[in-house]
Amino acid sequence: MIKNEKIKAAEVQLTGLNGEDLGVMSTQEALLLAKQHKVDLVCLSLMTSPPPCKLIGAGAAKAEAQQAKKKASKSPDKRKVKEIRLNLAMEDHDRDTKQSQAERILKKGDSVKLVIQVHGPKEGVAGKEWAEQLSKSLAEFGSQTTGVQVSGKQVVVQLDPNA
Repeated sequence: MIKNEKIKAAEVQLTGLNGEDLGVMSTQEALLLAKQHKVDLVCLSLMTSPPPCKLIGAGAAKAEAQQAKKKASKSPDKRKVKEIRLNLAMEDHDRDTKQSQAERILKKGDSVKLVIQVHGPKEGVAGKEWAEQLSKSLAEFGSQTTGVQVSGKQVVVQLDPNA
């Protein structure tokens, strides 16, 4: 974000404090206007000529930048994948606890990878059934991105939060 005297363009397309269009004016005039109102002149983009600039209060410029950064971090690309490990010998109470933990993670906006430890093919079938049942019970909070994968000693399924 380029501010005040660092703006090198001769002319700028200026927007006022309340979003009103002030038109095209020289950068010097815009800087004088910003000083009169005790605010910053902020360049929004260098891709057009004249560049669009805006009068923004000193604290508001920082807050706006932080808000944009926060919004960008919420994008699906930045989503974390939290792994929850389970095994078939767990008590019902522990299973409920792990399920509520998965709900909480999905509500927060992160993905959940459920990993069920199994021993042998018979437990693999039981693990797959349990993973499918867990996916159905968590369907309100998230949807499967992968099918239930049974490989060797574990059954894995990943859930992404619903949009």
